Amino acid sequence: MKKRIITYILGMIILALGLVLNTKTTLGVSPIISVAYTTSDILSINFGNMTFLWYAILVLIEICIHIKSRAGKKAIINDLLQLPLSLVFTRFMNIFVYILPVFANDFEGKALGSLLSRFIFLFIAILLTGIGASLTMDAKIVPNPGDGVVQTIAEFTNKNTGLIKNIVDITCVATAIIIGLVVKHKLIGIGVGTILAALLIGRVIFAYHKILEKIKKEKSL
Repeated sequence: MKKRIITYILGMIILALGLVLNTKTTLGVSPIISVAYTTSDILSINFGNMTFLWYAILVLIEICIHIKSRAGKKAIINDLLQLPLSLVFTRFMNIFVYILPVFANDFEGKALGSLLSRFIFLFIAILLTGIGASLTMDAKIVPNPGDGVVQTIAEFTNKNTGLIKNIVDITCVATAIIIGLVVKHKLIGIGVGTILAALLIGRVIFAYHKILEKIKKEKSL
């Protein structure tokens, strides 16, 4: 159990670092937090705090689905446990928001980070996000609400988790785009980085587990 807890905490830290680094490249945020990022920018609210509120909404969706499916008290308790862990997770996000630089242009147009360096850090962010998500899922303690809502919907609809993940990501991005266009008449936090994150994070998770399986097989020989 101790090993699982350490793995889970390490996963949360790596995942928080990956998500924040993704936003700092200014190439586009990760899909699952795109609504939180857009809303935090419009309302000038701390990004980590807004992400916690967004996660709370996802947890509420999970609870509603479990009530509808009559999953029982245990499932709802597991949903509620995501809230305190999300609070800890978003505190890690706030720390990384504070200490990581922004790879953008200043108001005079002077590059603070070249396009190449921003893409390099974007791919590092995607790698970290995939590894962090894998570690938290493998610990099998309490899922991150972004993963939890996907698992809950997949079980309720009896659909493939990968398909539901794509649908949830597309829904989040579409919602963020609508909010940005309606309120500010522009896209906020949506860019090529959002698309690449949506396409590649799942591949990183898949590759991570394949490598892990290979290492376990080699050790068993």
